[in-house]
Amino acid sequence: MRIENEKYDIFEFLNLKPLFYKKIDLERMPKTYKLIKNSINIPPVIHIIGTNGKGSTGRFLAHTLLKRGYSVGHYTSPHILEFNERIWINGENIGNEKLEEIHQRLQTLLPKHIINSLSYFEYTTLLAVLAFEGLDFVIMEAGLGGEFDATNVFNKKISLVTTIDYDHQSFLGNTIEEIATTKLNSIEKEAIIGKQIHPEIENVKLKVNEGKKIYDYLDFFEKEEIKDLKKEFKFAPFLFENYLLAMSFLKKENIHFSIDDSKDLTLPGRMQEIEKSLWIDVGHNPLAAREIVKTLQTKVNLVYNTYSDKDYEEILKILKPKINKLYLIDVENERIEKPENIRKTAQNLGIEIEEFKEIKKPMLVFGSFSVVEEFLRRNFAGKNI
Repeated sequence: MRIENEKYDIFEFLNLKPLFYKKIDLERMPKTYKLIKNSINIPPVIHIIGTNGKGSTGRFLAHTLLKRGYSVGHYTSPHILEFNERIWINGENIGNEKLEEIHQRLQTLLPKHIINSLSYFEYTTLLAVLAFEGLDFVIMEAGLGGEFDATNVFNKKISLVTTIDYDHQSFLGNTIEEIATTKLNSIEKEAIIGKQIHPEIENVKLKVNEGKKIYDYLDFFEKEEIKDLKKEFKFAPFLFENYLLAMSFLKKENIHFSIDDSKDLTLPGRMQEIEKSLWIDVGHNPLAAREIVKTLQTKVNLVYNTYSDKDYEEILKILKPKINKLYLIDVENERIEKPENIRKTAQNLGIEIEEFKEIKKPMLVFGSFSVVEEFLRRNFAGKNI
């Protein structure tokens, strides 16, 4: 891809880059960062890797550090409604003016042919580090995997590892050992391992442990302390382990925190009740579906769609006990599965399915960031949720 016009603003420029790549050049980001690393001033990053829970873990940590008086940046992906959501600085999403400023700076730091070759995610990752210059803490969430992720090129203070499960098998491998290996190979010096559900993780951890310090998140807490924190935790229960993982870093650093620090925190799209009996969740894999089933206290109408590479038959099997009816929402995206395939799968499972037209509570919107985005744009455009 070539982008010849140097006058594109940041959003025009990003729109010219495809969001999804069937093949990734694994050497491009390390070579690119090497060219500009001496021009960027950020502290060693807190790198968050895993399958589910990276976004909530990062935001729990970023928000609490801010409450404790530190300046902090949090890079997360993808976004729900606006690109600016990906770069969070001291409690707010980055503004358009600042975004344009760092876009123009990045254009001057790198040769044009490099700029043109960078993927959407690689370019936005570099934008984030420019935005985070001079902060006390920088938290970066891996986009895909770990070892070969664009976020892995930066010096790390520590890695925080959320639950690892099956996802993105076409890129990461078909076994838990393969998936975990590419994630844990990104650990540089130290890591804290969060809740895991596969015993194979322990073997992989031992293989990558040489010369590194790897802790278990529960080692930093007393049992009674965990019970007390859980009593006051206001979010969906499946997010509690992510909270403990985030707080284990503060424990390690001897930074005081209180459960009250999170009382004014919102986690967009994480089992978020945006109206009475109307939830949105950006989960998109079997692990997320299992946690949703444990969390829901009642049957719901499910607004759903999915990418073609997801195991949606398994996801719908898991969700079926909590589904009254499935409402298939149309999403314009090249990765979205053909609607007739989802319809056939749902019917084979005995799940009633029809096209989504209106909100019918109790209702859960689930399937990916794209599904939640489409639902919100249709029903809550211009409203603050």
